[in-house]
Amino acid sequence: MVTKSETVSSFVQAAPPGELSNVVEDIKALAPSEVRSLEPAFKKYNEEQYTTVKVSGSSQTVIVSSYNALDDGRYFDIASQTSFEVDHSSQTASSAQSHTLDSRNADTIQSLLKAFSAAATEHFPSSTVGVYPTDSDSSIAILLVANKYSPQNFWNGRWRSTYVFDPSSKSVSGTVKVDVHYYEDGNVRMSTSKKVEASSSSVEGIVREIAKAENKFQEELNRAFSTLAEGSFKGLRRQLPVTRQRVEWEKIAGYRLGQDIGGGRSKS
Repeated sequence: MVTKSETVSSFVQAAPPGELSNVVEDIKALAPSEVRSLEPAFKKYNEEQYTTVKVSGSSQTVIVSSYNALDDGRYFDIASQTSFEVDHSSQTASSAQSHTLDSRNADTIQSLLKAFSAAATEHFPSSTVGVYPTDSDSSIAILLVANKYSPQNFWNGRWRSTYVFDPSSKSVSGTVKVDVHYYEDGNVRMSTSKKVEASSSSVEGIVREIAKAENKFQEELNRAFSTLAEGSFKGLRRQLPVTRQRVEWEKIAGYRLGQDIGGGRSKS
């Protein structure tokens, strides 16, 4: 049987992009005694969603993930050559220290970071990139997260890219995940993903292949949205009421059913 703690933790894992704080506030209202036990859930959420933090000594935000986690609970950043602690509940970084990359693929990692960062700047209005050696140091993880939040318009979205590059075979494989939540007068969420595989003899070529695959995925999403808007979504409800006239909702309290909506005369 699922415990209350497991149920509450699942709420955290299912939090839409940019809305973790809202979910936590709801948890505090529904199960305040469980909030203290949520640290592992916060950590898992931040690592899986590639939460970004501002680190002292770095001009850019830094990704939090399992790929740049250290054994002592800290995380490291290649660009600023620092390690740092993370408060997973507040999603803030502290205690930055110098950290030197120890990897046999250090030069390739730096080259990938430079090339992938430039490509991300070209294709995303705002994004954070991370390139790290994997645990075995035989391959390289390439990460990207791009968030766009518009709560005033009732929507938030997140794009996550995860690739593993094998320097020996010059090949890369990974997944792109897109998560969008729209909640004006309703609750609609889209979560989709696409697998990517490519190869090239150079770092620049690998980055170009990734950019090409992501652009293709973006075009596929645009076509899908257009098809939904013009097809399936329109079939869910009428564009106009049966009277073929828009209802003036601000005047609804003064309507008389027969005369004003039905078009007939009301009886005196």
